[in-house]
Amino acid sequence: MTPTIIVTLIALWQVVLVGYTFVLAGNAADEAVREGTAAAPGGPREAACEAAALRHLSEAWRSGAGVSCGGSGYVTADVSLDVPVLFPGVLSVPIRIRGHAGAVEEDKGAS
Repeated sequence: MTPTIIVTLIALWQVVLVGYTFVLAGNAADEAVREGTAAAPGGPREAACEAAALRHLSEAWRSGAGVSCGGSGYVTADVSLDVPVLFPGVLSVPIRIRGHAGAVEEDKGAS
């Protein structure tokens, strides 16, 4: 009975890590697009977007993260993260979790 309980706990823990990775990817995309809407299009937007996306990720998720931002008028951010196996930062499942967010660009001329 003990091995069955241990395997069940390991499987549940892995499911929790998958869910947490979804939450992290979505939050990172939200943070990235929020910063991206306030930055100038082009290089500054990409830099601000990537920095904001990675700011709240721990090293275990940051090392394999992919961030892309773009758009004009409507800014989008895509963040993809690797799913760790049992312990974040050790091994990753070959599955990428993607977070996507979008927002309308801020108008700097409005008062």
